Amino acid sequence: MPDKPAAEVIIDSELVRGLLAGQYPQADGLALSHAADGWDCSVWRLGSDRAVRLPRRAVAAPLVLHEQQWLPAIAQRIRPTGIEVPAPVFAGGPTEDFPWSWSIVPWIDGGPGLALDRRDRAGWAQPLAAALEALHVAAPDDHPRNPFRGAPLIERADAVRERIGHLGGTLGAAALRAVSDAWAAGLAADPWAGVPVWIHGDLHPGNVITAGSALAGIIDFGDVTAGDPAYDLAVAWLAFDAPARKVFVEACGTRVDAATWTRARAWAAAVTLMLLAHSDDNPPYAALGRECLAELAQGPDPTRDAEER
Repeated sequence: MPDKPAAEVIIDSELVRGLLAGQYPQADGLALSHAADGWDCSVWRLGSDRAVRLPRRAVAAPLVLHEQQWLPAIAQRIRPTGIEVPAPVFAGGPTEDFPWSWSIVPWIDGGPGLALDRRDRAGWAQPLAAALEALHVAAPDDHPRNPFRGAPLIERADAVRERIGHLGGTLGAAALRAVSDAWAAGLAADPWAGVPVWIHGDLHPGNVITAGSALAGIIDFGDVTAGDPAYDLAVAWLAFDAPARKVFVEACGTRVDAATWTRARAWAAAVTLMLLAHSDDNPPYAALGRECLAELAQGPDPTRDAEER
C-alpha cells in the first residue's frame, strides 16, 4: 500500500492517558507505550496484557464500532482453535478531546506474520484452516456492509481489468498470463450460492501475529463483513508456498468446493494486482505482491485437489 494517510487527530500519550483516566480508571499506574500506527488505527500497549486501539481518521471510526459490536462473539468461536482475536474488553466513547469511539483489547504476544519467511509458515496451515472454519458461519442480516470484500467477483471486474492494463507492461508475459487466467477462471466459476458468512475481509500475513513460526493471532478485523468465504481463502496464495498451500487446502476439507477455490485464486490475483500497483512506498507489501505473483504462476492447484477429493 502507499504511505498511510495522515492522522486527523494528534494521538499522543497525554491524550490516551486522559481517555483512560476519564473512562477506564483500572489503567491507573499501568505502563503505556506506543506500539504501532496502522492505516486506520493507532495502537498503544497498556500494561503487559492490554492494548488501546484508537481510530486515526473519521473514515475508520465505524470500523472500531464494528469490532466492538461483533468481535466478542467471533473471538469466542475462534479461540478454541488456539488462535487469539483482539476482541474489545472495554468500549470507550468520544470526548471533547477525541471525537470517536475507541477500544481496549487484549495484547497478543508475538511478531508480525509478514516478517516471517514464506517457507517458514507451514505451521500456520492447519490452525488457520480451523480458525476460518470457526469464522465462516452464517452472519445475521444486519452484518456490516463492505462493497469491496466478499462480493461477487463480477463487481470488481472493471477495477481488476484496469489494473491488469496498467501493469501489463511491467509484469512480463508469463506473470500477466497467470494473473489474467486466474481472474478469468474465477469469473467463470459458479458464484457463491450460500448465505453470507462472516469473513475477516483483509486476511494476509500483515494481519496475523506469530510466536516464532507458530500462528498466535489474527488481528485487524476493521473490514469484517459477510459474503463469499473465497475472499478470505485467497490467503492460500497470499501467505503460503506450494507445499504449505496443499496442507492448508487439505485442512479445509470438503467444506470448500472446487468453485470456491477457483474464486479464491481469483481474489488472490486481484489483491496481488493491488499490492503491485499501490506499494511503491511500502517495501514489505511490494515484496508480498511479487511473492504472490510467483505463487499464482506455479504450485499445486487447490481446485484440482478439491475435485480429486
